[in-house]
Amino acid sequence: MTLFRYTARDAGGREISGEMEAASASAVAAELTSDGAIPVEILDGELAVPGQGVRGAGLRLFAPRVRLDELVILARQLHALTRSGVPLMRALAGLADTSKNPALRDALQDVCSSLHEGRDLASSLERHPRVFSRLFVASVHVGESMGRLEDCFADLATHLERESETIKRIHSAGRYPMLVVGAVVAAVAVINLFVVPAFSEVFATLGADLPLPTRILIATSDFFVNRWPFLLVGGAAGVLGARRWLATRRGRFLWDRQRLRLPIVGPVLERATLARFARGFSLALRSGLPVIQSLRLVGESTDNAWVCERIQSVSDRVSAGEALASAARASGLFTPLVLQMVAVGEESGSLEELLQEVAEYYEREVDHDLKRLSDAIEPVLIVVMGAIVLVLALAVYLPLWDMAGAMRS
Repeated sequence: MTLFRYTARDAGGREISGEMEAASASAVAAELTSDGAIPVEILDGELAVPGQGVRGAGLRLFAPRVRLDELVILARQLHALTRSGVPLMRALAGLADTSKNPALRDALQDVCSSLHEGRDLASSLERHPRVFSRLFVASVHVGESMGRLEDCFADLATHLERESETIKRIHSAGRYPMLVVGAVVAAVAVINLFVVPAFSEVFATLGADLPLPTRILIATSDFFVNRWPFLLVGGAAGVLGARRWLATRRGRFLWDRQRLRLPIVGPVLERATLARFARGFSLALRSGLPVIQSLRLVGESTDNAWVCERIQSVSDRVSAGEALASAARASGLFTPLVLQMVAVGEESGSLEELLQEVAEYYEREVDHDLKRLSDAIEPVLIVVMGAIVLVLALAVYLPLWDMAGAMRS
């Protein structure tokens, strides 16, 4: 059992706080809900002590990551094994033995050991936050407590599979622009390192006055050739500085907000994030989690600090007694069509089904945007490449034309 510190609101809206021993944070939320309170925040008491932490949460350098596809396969295998009547510990031990990912294998072996010590499955999974998300753990806890563990694994597999498909589509759509940009960068580097120095030697022997584009190109090439250590150190410092800034709460928030405002790709990322939120919210509600806890868990799973902050504001408004549809409208995240569907779902008691419709709506929008993404980016890339080629051609050939004209005269 673990000591948790909680903050909640009672039936009258007053804030209450205290400590409770439970197997997991989900168990604390379930206990508070059964007493008529609305959970606002639940913290592991051990994490508040300096130097303490949850096992499995430590950073391991160069440790392999568990990919989303591997979690999809794991959830489907657990669904098939539990539905067939295979004992859970035997199923997990068998999956650990056959896993090719060392991180997943170690996590499953530790989960087996934790189950052997008498902990429940959700508490055992919660020891590995780098492998199993809070939404995954909370869904397993509810399915375990309600005797619907095999259905829980099936829902998780479907949710993770849709999320994986969306991420793959976005990466696939961005592959062509990245290849083109990489080719342009490589071509510019080759020209500056090898082609321009050869031309500059020829121009130097002729002693002719060079036009401005050629002088700029020669100066740039000279900087690349003779000052490359400064470029290397500056690039490394820039990357490290950016990584440290993004690791801060403020930096992550500003970057996540800004990337949703990027031209062309920003709206695609925003719709994909909202589709992920709606599908996760539907899964959490279908699993039996309270609305406020579901909002907090799913907000963290969006992997966008700005969207998470907006969803947390919705959770705060709902915990204060405001209707979900009204709180969602105040967040400024959702389209009017989605807000109407949420309002109807809240009134009719079919919120889970309509949230599923919201997720499918956003996913269709993402598919449509991704099909048009290449058509939208391709003209921009062609213009940029044409401008680079034009500048290079003018810088190289203008002096030759000037010298040819001088020779004729």
